[in-house]
Amino acid sequence: MEKVKIGIIKEGKIPVDKRVPLTPKKCVEAMQGFSGAEVVVQPSDVRCFTDEEYAELGITLQQDLTDCDVLMGVKEVPVDQLIPNKTYFFFSHTIKKQPHNAKLLRAVLDKNITLIDYELLTNQQGQRVVAFGRYAGIVGAYNGILTYGKKWKLFDLKPAYLCHEMEDMQEEYFKVKLPPIKIAVTGGGRVAGGAMEVLDKMGIKKVSVFDFLYKQFKEPVYAQLHSGDYNNRPDVEVWDSPDFYAHPELYQSTFRKFTKVTDLLMACAYWDPRAPKLFSEEDTRQPDFKIDTIADITCDVDGSIPTTKRATTIIEPTYDYNPNTGELEPPYNRKDNITIMAVDNLPCELPRNASRDFGRNIIDYVFPQFFNNDEGGMLGRATIAKGGELTERYKYLQEYAEAAAV
Repeated sequence: MEKVKIGIIKEGKIPVDKRVPLTPKKCVEAMQGFSGAEVVVQPSDVRCFTDEEYAELGITLQQDLTDCDVLMGVKEVPVDQLIPNKTYFFFSHTIKKQPHNAKLLRAVLDKNITLIDYELLTNQQGQRVVAFGRYAGIVGAYNGILTYGKKWKLFDLKPAYLCHEMEDMQEEYFKVKLPPIKIAVTGGGRVAGGAMEVLDKMGIKKVSVFDFLYKQFKEPVYAQLHSGDYNNRPDVEVWDSPDFYAHPELYQSTFRKFTKVTDLLMACAYWDPRAPKLFSEEDTRQPDFKIDTIADITCDVDGSIPTTKRATTIIEPTYDYNPNTGELEPPYNRKDNITIMAVDNLPCELPRNASRDFGRNIIDYVFPQFFNNDEGGMLGRATIAKGGELTERYKYLQEYAEAAAV
Protein backbone atom coordinates (compact mmCIF):
# COMPACT_ATOMS: atom_id res chain seq x y z
CA MET A 1 0.00 0.00 0.00
CA GLU A 2 1.30 3.46 -0.83
CA LYS A 3 2.14 5.73 2.08
CA VAL A 4 -0.25 8.39 3.29
CA LYS A 5 1.61 11.21 4.99
CA ILE A 6 -0.37 12.72 7.85
CA GLY A 7 0.65 16.07 9.34
CA ILE A 8 -0.49 17.18 12.80
CA ILE A 9 -0.79 20.94 12.41
CA LYS A 10 0.03 23.63 14.94
CA GLU A 11 -3.23 25.18 16.16
CA GLY A 12 -3.55 28.66 14.66
CA LYS A 13 -6.85 29.88 16.06
CA ILE A 14 -6.78 32.56 18.77
CA PRO A 15 -7.34 32.01 21.69
CA VAL A 16 -5.01 29.09 21.33
CA ASP A 17 -6.20 25.55 21.94
CA LYS A 18 -3.72 23.19 23.62
CA ARG A 19 -5.38 19.94 22.53
CA VAL A 20 -4.05 17.60 19.84
CA PRO A 21 -5.79 15.07 17.58
CA LEU A 22 -3.01 12.51 18.22
CA THR A 23 -0.76 12.35 21.30
CA PRO A 24 2.85 11.16 20.87
CA LYS A 25 1.94 7.58 21.83
CA LYS A 26 -1.08 7.60 19.51
CA CYS A 27 1.16 8.72 16.60
CA VAL A 28 3.35 5.66 17.20
CA GLU A 29 0.29 3.42 17.50
CA ALA A 30 -1.14 4.78 14.24
CA MET A 31 2.06 4.03 12.31
CA GLN A 32 2.34 0.56 13.83
CA GLY A 33 -1.32 -0.30 13.26
CA PHE A 34 -1.68 1.07 9.73
CA SER A 35 1.24 0.23 7.47
CA GLY A 36 0.29 3.00 5.05
CA ALA A 37 0.51 5.75 7.67
CA GLU A 38 3.42 8.12 8.19
CA VAL A 39 2.80 10.79 10.84
CA VAL A 40 4.77 14.03 11.20
CA VAL A 41 4.15 16.89 13.61
CA GLN A 42 4.44 20.62 13.05
CA PRO A 43 6.39 22.14 15.97
CA SER A 44 4.28 24.09 18.46
CA ASP A 45 5.08 25.96 21.65
CA VAL A 46 1.50 25.84 22.94
CA ARG A 47 0.51 22.19 22.77
CA CYS A 48 -0.20 20.27 25.96
CA PHE A 49 2.30 17.69 24.65
CA THR A 50 5.68 19.29 23.96
CA ASP A 51 7.74 18.91 20.80
CA GLU A 52 10.25 16.97 22.93
CA GLU A 53 7.58 14.44 23.92
CA TYR A 54 6.96 13.72 20.22
CA ALA A 55 10.66 13.67 19.32
CA GLU A 56 11.47 11.26 22.16
CA LEU A 57 9.20 8.67 20.55
CA GLY A 58 10.83 9.15 17.15
CA ILE A 59 8.05 11.26 15.61
CA THR A 60 9.45 13.60 12.96
CA LEU A 61 9.00 17.31 13.66
CA GLN A 62 8.44 19.16 10.39
CA GLN A 63 7.69 22.87 9.96
CA ASP A 64 6.59 22.80 6.30
CA LEU A 65 3.69 20.39 5.79
CA THR A 66 3.15 20.95 2.06
CA ASP A 67 4.30 17.40 1.26
CA CYS A 68 1.59 15.87 3.51
CA ASP A 69 -1.53 14.27 2.04
CA VAL A 70 -3.70 14.71 5.11
CA LEU A 71 -3.60 17.48 7.71
CA MET A 72 -5.21 17.07 11.12
CA GLY A 73 -5.97 19.78 13.67
CA VAL A 74 -8.57 20.42 16.33
CA LYS A 75 -10.10 23.89 15.88
CA GLU A 76 -10.78 25.93 12.73
CA VAL A 77 -7.69 26.63 10.63
CA PRO A 78 -7.05 30.34 9.87
CA VAL A 79 -7.71 31.01 6.17
CA ASP A 80 -4.14 32.16 5.43
CA GLN A 81 -2.76 28.90 6.86
CA LEU A 82 -4.80 26.55 4.66
CA ILE A 83 -2.64 24.63 2.16
CA PRO A 84 -4.42 24.10 -1.19
CA ASN A 85 -5.36 20.66 -2.57
CA LYS A 86 -5.09 18.82 0.79
CA THR A 87 -7.47 16.74 2.87
CA TYR A 88 -8.13 18.38 6.24
CA PHE A 89 -9.71 17.04 9.42
CA PHE A 90 -10.87 19.62 12.00
CA PHE A 91 -13.96 21.03 13.73
CA SER A 92 -15.06 23.61 11.15
CA HIS A 93 -18.17 24.96 12.90
CA THR A 94 -19.80 25.73 9.55
CA ILE A 95 -22.74 23.32 9.33
CA LYS A 96 -25.06 25.62 11.28
CA LYS A 97 -23.95 28.55 9.08
CA GLN A 98 -21.97 30.13 11.92
CA PRO A 99 -21.39 33.69 10.61
CA HIS A 100 -17.75 33.93 11.69
CA ASN A 101 -16.74 30.86 9.64
CA ALA A 102 -18.30 31.63 6.26
CA LYS A 103 -14.94 32.94 4.97
CA LEU A 104 -13.28 29.71 6.07
CA LEU A 105 -15.69 27.57 4.04
CA ARG A 106 -15.28 29.91 1.05
CA ALA A 107 -11.48 29.47 1.26
CA VAL A 108 -11.82 25.68 1.52
CA LEU A 109 -13.76 25.69 -1.76
CA ASP A 110 -11.41 28.16 -3.47
CA LYS A 111 -8.35 26.16 -2.46
CA ASN A 112 -9.77 22.82 -3.62
CA ILE A 113 -9.55 21.36 -0.11
CA THR A 114 -11.31 18.19 0.99
CA LEU A 115 -12.79 19.07 4.40
CA ILE A 116 -13.80 16.28 6.77
CA ASP A 117 -15.44 17.58 9.94
CA TYR A 118 -14.99 15.54 13.15
CA GLU A 119 -18.43 16.59 14.34
CA LEU A 120 -20.00 14.76 11.38
CA LEU A 121 -18.17 11.45 11.81
CA THR A 122 -20.94 9.03 12.77
CA ASN A 123 -21.49 5.27 12.75
CA GLN A 124 -24.37 3.58 10.91
CA GLN A 125 -26.68 4.34 13.86
CA GLY A 126 -25.93 8.06 13.54
CA GLN A 127 -23.90 8.27 16.78
CA ARG A 128 -20.78 10.42 16.79
CA VAL A 129 -17.53 8.47 17.04
CA VAL A 130 -15.06 11.21 17.97
CA ALA A 131 -15.93 13.93 20.45
CA PHE A 132 -14.65 15.74 23.49
CA GLY A 133 -18.04 15.51 25.22
CA ARG A 134 -16.99 13.29 28.10
CA TYR A 135 -14.32 15.78 29.15
CA ALA A 136 -16.72 18.70 28.79
CA GLY A 137 -18.92 16.85 31.29
CA ILE A 138 -16.05 16.02 33.64
CA VAL A 139 -14.63 19.55 33.76
CA GLY A 140 -18.09 21.14 33.70
CA ALA A 141 -19.34 19.20 36.72
CA TYR A 142 -16.11 19.92 38.59
CA ASN A 143 -16.49 23.63 37.78
CA GLY A 144 -20.12 23.49 38.90
CA ILE A 145 -19.15 22.10 42.31
CA LEU A 146 -16.25 24.57 42.53
CA THR A 147 -18.67 27.43 41.78
CA TYR A 148 -21.21 26.26 44.36
CA GLY A 149 -18.47 25.91 46.99
CA LYS A 150 -17.19 29.40 46.24
CA LYS A 151 -20.65 31.00 46.20
CA TRP A 152 -21.49 29.68 49.66
CA LYS A 153 -17.90 29.89 51.00
CA LEU A 154 -17.86 26.15 51.72
CA PHE A 155 -14.51 25.15 50.18
CA ASP A 156 -11.94 26.28 47.60
CA LEU A 157 -11.05 23.91 44.78
CA LYS A 158 -8.04 24.36 42.54
CA PRO A 159 -9.32 25.25 39.03
CA ALA A 160 -9.10 22.34 36.58
CA TYR A 161 -6.86 24.25 34.16
CA LEU A 162 -4.20 24.55 36.88
CA CYS A 163 -4.16 20.75 37.23
CA HIS A 164 -1.58 18.99 35.05
CA GLU A 165 -3.75 15.90 34.57
CA MET A 166 -7.13 14.62 35.68
CA GLU A 167 -5.47 12.69 38.51
CA ASP A 168 -4.37 16.02 40.05
CA MET A 169 -7.92 17.31 39.78
CA GLN A 170 -9.28 14.21 41.49
CA GLU A 171 -6.99 14.94 44.45
CA GLU A 172 -9.22 17.97 45.06
CA TYR A 173 -12.39 15.90 45.45
CA PHE A 174 -11.71 15.20 49.14
CA LYS A 175 -12.19 18.92 49.91
CA VAL A 176 -15.81 18.77 48.77
CA LYS A 177 -18.13 18.90 51.77
CA LEU A 178 -21.66 19.78 50.69
CA PRO A 179 -24.83 20.33 52.70
CA PRO A 180 -27.85 18.17 51.73
CA ILE A 181 -28.42 19.95 48.40
CA LYS A 182 -30.08 18.54 45.30
CA ILE A 183 -28.20 18.55 41.99
CA ALA A 184 -30.04 18.03 38.68
CA VAL A 185 -28.08 16.67 35.69
CA THR A 186 -29.90 16.91 32.34
CA GLY A 187 -29.07 14.68 29.40
CA GLY A 188 -28.15 11.11 28.54
CA GLY A 189 -25.10 11.41 26.30
CA ARG A 190 -21.32 11.64 26.71
CA VAL A 191 -21.48 15.01 28.45
CA ALA A 192 -23.94 13.88 31.14
CA GLY A 193 -21.93 10.67 31.54
CA GLY A 194 -18.76 12.67 32.24
CA ALA A 195 -20.56 14.88 34.75
CA MET A 196 -21.99 11.90 36.63
CA GLU A 197 -18.53 10.28 36.76
CA VAL A 198 -17.35 13.26 38.80
CA LEU A 199 -20.37 13.32 41.12
CA ASP A 200 -20.03 9.57 41.73
CA LYS A 201 -16.33 9.89 42.53
CA MET A 202 -17.10 12.75 44.92
CA GLY A 203 -19.41 10.34 46.74
CA ILE A 204 -22.62 12.19 45.87
CA LYS A 205 -25.51 9.74 45.84
CA LYS A 206 -27.66 9.24 42.75
CA VAL A 207 -31.42 9.04 43.39
CA SER A 208 -34.48 8.44 41.23
CA VAL A 209 -36.32 11.36 39.66
CA PHE A 210 -39.34 10.63 41.86
CA ASP A 211 -37.29 10.65 45.07
CA PHE A 212 -35.48 13.79 43.91
CA LEU A 213 -38.81 15.58 43.52
CA TYR A 214 -40.63 14.32 46.58
CA LYS A 215 -38.18 13.15 49.27
CA GLN A 216 -35.89 14.98 51.67
CA PHE A 217 -32.32 13.78 52.23
CA LYS A 218 -29.73 14.27 54.92
CA GLU A 219 -26.89 14.23 52.36
CA PRO A 220 -26.25 15.82 48.93
CA VAL A 221 -27.89 13.87 46.09
CA TYR A 222 -28.25 14.11 42.33
CA ALA A 223 -30.71 12.86 39.74
CA GLN A 224 -30.27 12.38 36.01
CA LEU A 225 -33.12 13.97 34.06
CA HIS A 226 -33.97 12.82 30.53
CA SER A 227 -36.04 14.81 28.02
CA GLY A 228 -39.20 12.94 29.01
CA ASP A 229 -38.81 14.05 32.63
CA TYR A 230 -39.18 17.74 31.81
CA ASN A 231 -41.08 18.01 28.51
CA ASN A 232 -44.54 16.93 27.44
CA ARG A 233 -46.77 17.21 24.42
CA PRO A 234 -50.13 18.62 25.52
CA ASP A 235 -52.13 16.57 23.00
CA VAL A 236 -50.39 13.23 23.67
CA GLU A 237 -50.46 11.29 26.94
CA VAL A 238 -47.58 8.85 26.44
CA TRP A 239 -43.96 10.01 26.10
CA ASP A 240 -42.42 9.14 22.74
CA SER A 241 -38.71 10.01 22.38
CA PRO A 242 -38.52 9.72 18.56
CA ASP A 243 -41.49 12.08 18.27
CA PHE A 244 -39.84 14.61 20.61
CA TYR A 245 -36.62 14.62 18.58
CA ALA A 246 -38.58 14.89 15.31
CA HIS A 247 -41.04 17.58 16.46
CA PRO A 248 -39.64 19.38 19.52
CA GLU A 249 -41.64 22.49 18.66
CA LEU A 250 -44.87 20.66 19.61
CA TYR A 251 -43.68 20.22 23.20
CA GLN A 252 -43.74 22.39 26.29
CA SER A 253 -41.37 22.40 29.26
CA THR A 254 -42.46 20.87 32.55
CA PHE A 255 -39.14 21.70 34.19
CA ARG A 256 -40.82 24.12 36.59
CA LYS A 257 -41.40 21.30 39.10
CA PHE A 258 -37.61 20.78 39.29
CA THR A 259 -36.87 24.48 39.84
CA LYS A 260 -38.68 24.22 43.19
CA VAL A 261 -36.37 21.53 44.61
CA THR A 262 -33.05 21.93 42.77
CA ASP A 263 -30.12 23.90 44.20
CA LEU A 264 -27.49 23.26 41.52
CA LEU A 265 -28.35 22.59 37.86
CA MET A 266 -25.85 20.92 35.52
CA ALA A 267 -27.12 21.34 31.94
CA CYS A 268 -25.62 18.54 29.83
CA ALA A 269 -28.44 17.84 27.35
CA TYR A 270 -28.13 18.58 23.65
CA TRP A 271 -30.63 21.34 22.84
CA ASP A 272 -32.51 21.79 19.58
CA PRO A 273 -33.42 25.48 19.01
CA ARG A 274 -36.95 24.33 18.16
CA ALA A 275 -37.37 22.75 21.61
CA PRO A 276 -38.76 24.63 24.62
CA LYS A 277 -36.36 26.34 27.00
CA LEU A 278 -36.18 24.70 30.45
CA PHE A 279 -37.63 27.74 32.22
CA SER A 280 -38.19 31.43 31.58
CA GLU A 281 -36.53 34.49 33.05
CA GLU A 282 -39.93 35.24 34.58
CA ASP A 283 -39.77 31.89 36.40
CA THR A 284 -36.51 32.94 38.08
CA ARG A 285 -38.38 35.77 39.79
CA GLN A 286 -40.87 33.43 41.49
CA PRO A 287 -40.38 33.01 45.25
CA ASP A 288 -40.22 29.20 44.92
CA PHE A 289 -37.48 29.22 42.25
CA LYS A 290 -34.70 27.49 44.22
CA ILE A 291 -31.82 27.10 41.74
CA ASP A 292 -28.98 29.43 42.72
CA THR A 293 -26.07 27.93 40.76
CA ILE A 294 -26.08 26.74 37.14
CA ALA A 295 -23.28 24.94 35.33
CA ASP A 296 -24.35 25.36 31.69
CA ILE A 297 -21.99 22.69 30.40
CA THR A 298 -23.44 22.60 26.88
CA CYS A 299 -23.21 26.41 26.88
CA ASP A 300 -25.85 27.41 24.36
CA VAL A 301 -26.00 31.19 24.64
CA ASP A 302 -29.66 32.18 24.90
CA GLY A 303 -30.45 28.48 24.51
CA SER A 304 -32.07 25.97 26.86
CA ILE A 305 -30.98 28.06 29.88
CA PRO A 306 -32.29 31.61 29.31
CA THR A 307 -29.96 33.05 31.98
CA THR A 308 -26.91 32.07 29.90
CA LYS A 309 -26.49 35.46 28.24
CA ARG A 310 -22.89 34.96 27.19
CA ALA A 311 -20.14 32.36 27.28
CA THR A 312 -17.33 32.69 29.82
CA THR A 313 -13.60 31.97 29.73
CA ILE A 314 -11.46 29.43 31.50
CA ILE A 315 -9.78 32.22 33.50
CA GLU A 316 -13.06 33.97 34.38
CA PRO A 317 -15.60 31.15 34.32
CA THR A 318 -18.58 32.70 36.10
CA TYR A 319 -20.96 35.63 36.31
CA ASP A 320 -24.11 36.34 38.29
CA TYR A 321 -27.58 36.75 36.81
CA ASN A 322 -29.78 39.10 38.80
CA PRO A 323 -33.35 37.75 38.52
CA ASN A 324 -34.91 41.06 39.56
CA THR A 325 -33.26 43.16 36.84
CA GLY A 326 -32.40 40.47 34.27
CA GLU A 327 -28.89 41.97 34.18
CA LEU A 328 -25.52 40.26 34.50
CA GLU A 329 -23.31 41.20 37.44
CA PRO A 330 -19.87 40.16 38.75
CA PRO A 331 -20.02 36.69 40.36
CA TYR A 332 -20.54 35.93 44.05
CA ASN A 333 -21.77 39.43 44.84
CA ARG A 334 -25.25 38.70 46.10
CA LYS A 335 -26.58 35.44 47.52
CA ASP A 336 -29.96 35.88 45.83
CA ASN A 337 -28.40 36.12 42.36
CA ILE A 338 -28.04 33.00 40.21
CA THR A 339 -24.38 32.22 39.62
CA ILE A 340 -23.71 30.90 36.10
CA MET A 341 -20.70 28.90 34.88
CA ALA A 342 -20.73 28.94 31.06
CA VAL A 343 -17.24 28.11 29.77
CA ASP A 344 -17.60 27.12 26.10
CA ASN A 345 -14.30 25.20 25.74
CA LEU A 346 -14.27 23.05 28.88
CA PRO A 347 -12.16 20.14 27.55
CA CYS A 348 -9.28 22.62 27.09
CA GLU A 349 -8.92 22.66 30.88
CA LEU A 350 -7.71 19.03 30.86
CA PRO A 351 -6.12 18.99 27.41
CA ARG A 352 -3.81 16.00 27.93
CA ASN A 353 -6.56 13.65 29.08
CA ALA A 354 -9.06 14.95 26.52
CA SER A 355 -6.51 14.50 23.71
CA ARG A 356 -5.75 10.90 24.74
CA ASP A 357 -9.43 10.02 24.59
CA PHE A 358 -9.88 11.77 21.26
CA GLY A 359 -6.85 10.08 19.68
CA ARG A 360 -8.10 6.69 20.88
CA ASN A 361 -11.34 7.27 18.95
CA ILE A 362 -9.48 8.41 15.82
CA ILE A 363 -7.41 5.21 15.79
CA ASP A 364 -10.34 2.92 16.64
CA TYR A 365 -12.98 4.38 14.32
CA VAL A 366 -11.59 6.82 11.76
CA PHE A 367 -8.30 5.36 10.53
CA PRO A 368 -9.78 1.89 9.80
CA GLN A 369 -12.19 3.64 7.41
CA PHE A 370 -9.50 5.89 5.98
CA PHE A 371 -7.13 3.04 5.22
CA ASN A 372 -9.90 0.75 3.99
CA ASN A 373 -11.49 2.91 1.29
CA ASP A 374 -14.22 4.18 3.63
CA GLU A 375 -16.11 0.89 3.59
CA GLY A 376 -18.90 2.06 5.89
CA GLY A 377 -19.20 5.46 4.19
CA MET A 378 -18.39 7.29 7.43
CA LEU A 379 -15.84 9.64 5.88
CA GLY A 380 -18.11 10.37 2.93
CA ARG A 381 -20.94 11.41 5.26
CA ALA A 382 -18.56 13.76 7.10
CA THR A 383 -17.02 15.36 4.00
CA ILE A 384 -18.36 18.89 3.61
CA ALA A 385 -16.31 19.91 0.56
CA LYS A 386 -14.34 18.11 -2.14
CA GLY A 387 -12.94 19.11 -5.52
CA GLY A 388 -13.80 22.77 -5.03
CA GLU A 389 -17.48 22.03 -4.41
CA LEU A 390 -19.78 21.30 -1.52
CA THR A 391 -20.80 17.63 -1.38
CA GLU A 392 -24.45 16.73 -2.00
CA ARG A 393 -25.33 16.52 1.70
CA TYR A 394 -23.99 20.03 2.39
CA LYS A 395 -25.19 21.90 -0.71
CA TYR A 396 -27.45 23.93 1.61
CA LEU A 397 -24.31 25.84 2.68
CA GLN A 398 -23.79 27.26 -0.85
CA GLU A 399 -25.29 30.71 -0.25
CA TYR A 400 -23.58 30.93 3.14
CA ALA A 401 -20.20 30.29 1.51
CA GLU A 402 -20.85 32.53 -1.48
CA ALA A 403 -21.90 35.47 0.70
CA ALA A 404 -18.41 35.45 2.23
CA ALA A 405 -16.84 36.15 -1.17
CA VAL A 406 -18.54 39.53 -1.42
